[in-house]
Amino acid sequence: MIRHYNDSLSPFSGQHVEHFILFLISLLANLFSAFAGGGAGLLQLPVLIFLGLPFGVALATHKIASVALGVGATVRHLREGGLRRRFVVFILATGVPGVLLGASVILHVPGRYAETALGLLTLGLGLYSVAKGQMGLSEQPRNRDGAGLWLGGLGLFAIGVLNGSLTSGTGLFVTLWLVRWFGADYRQAVAYTLVLVGIVWNGTGALALGILGEVRWDWLPALLLGSLLGGYAGAHLAILKGNRWIKRAFEVVTVLIGIKLMVG
Repeated sequence: MIRHYNDSLSPFSGQHVEHFILFLISLLANLFSAFAGGGAGLLQLPVLIFLGLPFGVALATHKIASVALGVGATVRHLREGGLRRRFVVFILATGVPGVLLGASVILHVPGRYAETALGLLTLGLGLYSVAKGQMGLSEQPRNRDGAGLWLGGLGLFAIGVLNGSLTSGTGLFVTLWLVRWFGADYRQAVAYTLVLVGIVWNGTGALALGILGEVRWDWLPALLLGSLLGGYAGAHLAILKGNRWIKRAFEVVTVLIGIKLMVG
C-alpha cells in the first residue's frame, strides 16, 4: 500500500510550484547526465529526500523517472547509429542479473558505509580519467572475445549490482568500463550507457523497487518530463561536442559525485 506523505515537509508552498521545481531539477540533472554518461542521481535523488521522501521511496521514484532519461537519449543516439547488436546483447545479458540482485537486497541493507566506499571509488574513476589524458578520445577495440570478453562481462555484472542498489553515479562506472576495458571512445561509451543502462538496467531496477518498495506516483509526471527532455538535449550536446568535451564532463561529474557520496 502506498503511503501519503505530509506535504508540510516540503519547503515550497503550492503543488504547482513543487512540481515545477521537480521538473527543473530533473531537466538539469538529466541533461548533464546524458552529456557526461551518468550521474543524474547527484541532484535528483537528494532533492527528493530533501522534499520529505524516505530514502527507499526516493530511490524507487528516482529510478522510475530515470528510465525516461534513457528514452530521451535513445531517440537522439539511434538517429546517429553506431550501436553494435552483439555488444548490446552482451551488456544486457551480463548487467541485468546484477541489477536484479542489487535491487532485491538494497531495501534491507544500511547504505551509509556502502555509499562512502562508492564515493571513494567514483572519485578515483574521475582522477584516473584525468591522469589518462588520451584515454577514450579515439576507439581502440580490445577484450571483445575469449577470456577478455567474459572478464568484461563479470565487471558489468558487478556494476549492475551497484546500479540496482546505489543509484548515484553507477552509469558512470559503465561508461568508464566500456572505455577502459573494451576500448570504446567516450562518445560510443556514453551512447551504450544511456541506451542500455538508462532504459533496460534502470527499468529493471525500477520494476523491482516498485514491487518491493513504495513510489511517490504523483511526482512522477514532472520528473519523467524533465528526464525525457534532459536526456534528449544532453545526448544532442554530446554528439555535437565530441569526445574531449564528454571526457571533461565525465571527470567533473565523477569527482562531484564521489565527494557528495563521501560527505553525505
